[in-house]
Amino acid sequence: MCGILAIFNIKGTYIEVRTLAYNLSKRQRHRGPDRSRIIIIEAGPDTYHVLAHERLNIVDLSDRGRQPFQLVDDQNVYYMQNGELYNYWSIKPELEKKYKFSSNSDSEIVGMLYKEYGANDFWNHMDGMHATIVLDMNKKTYYAGRDHIGIIPLYYGYNKDGALFLSSELKGIHDQVVEVKQFPPGHYIDETHEIKKWYNPVWHNFDYIPTGEINFQEMRDRFIDVVRREVKGDAPFGLFISGGVDSSIVAGIVAKLIKNGEIDLSKRGMRKVHSFCIGLEGSPDLHFARKVAEFHGFEHHSFTYTVEEGLDYIPEVIYHTETFNNTTIRASTPMYMMCRRIKALGIKICLTGEGSDELFGGYLYFHKAPNRIEFHQELIRKLNDLHKYDLLRANKACLAWGIETRPPFMNKQWIEYVMSIDPKYKMINAFQPQIEKYILRKAFEDLEHPYVPQEILWRQKEQFSDGVGYSWRDGLIERANQLISDQQFQQASITYPLSTPRDKEQFWFRQVYSTAFPSDSAALTVPYAKSIACSTEKALEWDEAFKKNTDESGRAVLSIHNDALKEILQEEDKITDESIKVQDHFQL
Repeated sequence: MCGILAIFNIKGTYIEVRTLAYNLSKRQRHRGPDRSRIIIIEAGPDTYHVLAHERLNIVDLSDRGRQPFQLVDDQNVYYMQNGELYNYWSIKPELEKKYKFSSNSDSEIVGMLYKEYGANDFWNHMDGMHATIVLDMNKKTYYAGRDHIGIIPLYYGYNKDGALFLSSELKGIHDQVVEVKQFPPGHYIDETHEIKKWYNPVWHNFDYIPTGEINFQEMRDRFIDVVRREVKGDAPFGLFISGGVDSSIVAGIVAKLIKNGEIDLSKRGMRKVHSFCIGLEGSPDLHFARKVAEFHGFEHHSFTYTVEEGLDYIPEVIYHTETFNNTTIRASTPMYMMCRRIKALGIKICLTGEGSDELFGGYLYFHKAPNRIEFHQELIRKLNDLHKYDLLRANKACLAWGIETRPPFMNKQWIEYVMSIDPKYKMINAFQPQIEKYILRKAFEDLEHPYVPQEILWRQKEQFSDGVGYSWRDGLIERANQLISDQQFQQASITYPLSTPRDKEQFWFRQVYSTAFPSDSAALTVPYAKSIACSTEKALEWDEAFKKNTDESGRAVLSIHNDALKEILQEEDKITDESIKVQDHFQL
């Protein structure tokens, strides 16, 4: 993982261009704190191409893995990548028969794939998460593209002279271009400088409703294989465990791979797997995450924070995540704080559970889906927008501290497999007990050799911004009411005519965001749709109550949420400050 910056056809002297490239790339150095490299290539009289890379050492920790690369067999081809390619180990032996390698970096195969399959097709042969830049001076042209679902961020824009700027983060180029935009996932810039779609799966078709049957063993085997490939690397890794089913399944698979001898911790400088969770004192996530970690014998770290400490971090969290979306900021703040502490332990990679809810309909509002067709179409909408929300959060909040996150549920082949299953099996009322993500839970239910403790496997969904502690959301709202006066909020449409804040919390976040990123185009990179419990705006039509209560917290779906929490409290017989506050909410 890293930070990349590319500029094509920029005018100026060599010194001017290199100075600019250094200063812009430095804005992203938190993404790649280990090494930097800038290549300047002459494109014409006083015109240059720039490739700049800030490296986080993950695969091939030696200097040979530094980017940008030049293809050994064709020095006129330059390329660089932000991300990880998980099929590197399986396809390198075949490529080695035809091409020379200079390193053991997974990203080095990009140049070989480009030569082998051509500029329009090589994107389909990269299995992983990435933003990729190729400069071919033989053709005097360049290409840029983004992975299938947008796990890795990429922004672009043109300056007034027509130079193209691309950057891993908004902050790298927002003040250099006329209009800055998010580069769309599953797309690439071709030789005509047109943005085209390279990823065209069947599930993108709204009119196609799959009819695939359920095979629980196949589902389990497929996902184990995904985790097996995505845990590979040379640097020490860890696990984010929220105590929910998704991250717990990933943790359970890793534990079994270690037990089976498929993961050799000693080769990565590890004695034990470190697992991590964060929350307010007494929060649900801390309690259940510890149970998962103890079950597998991980070296577990439960980090706590106070509401006041979290509020202190809000401005820098907004700067690093480059959003003013309420739910994203609520969830990013504890994750950002946690990664600061993980960095001190020398961990560079953490596997996460992001994306499962979008594949299986795991959010509580899916209980209200009227039929299989609308259920499936909502999954498509959620997946298509995920790069603006959870994937953005997991990438930027963590790479602010040089921590790479890998979400196995977002593997390309896995997504295509799960989205081929008839949505009738994903609906909440399809099986008993009626619970979201039943088929995933059932696939990993193994009473003899458990992947996940039973009470965790069948635990109801908690959104991360809720699971860290219910006082966190309340504290944000209270602070926003203190900072933003009624008079200020009444002027919201005048102050921010574009994406006008709907409440004082949004106003506060927008105020901080606009200080760092003041342009209208920067504001348009942030999603603005109404939501309940993380729904899309379209899903508000499922229930009249949804239209009246568009709070993005999971608690907005009160009846579903509270019934589950009551059961937890009764079973645990555990009263803490946080659980008392939960009980108070039952009276709402």
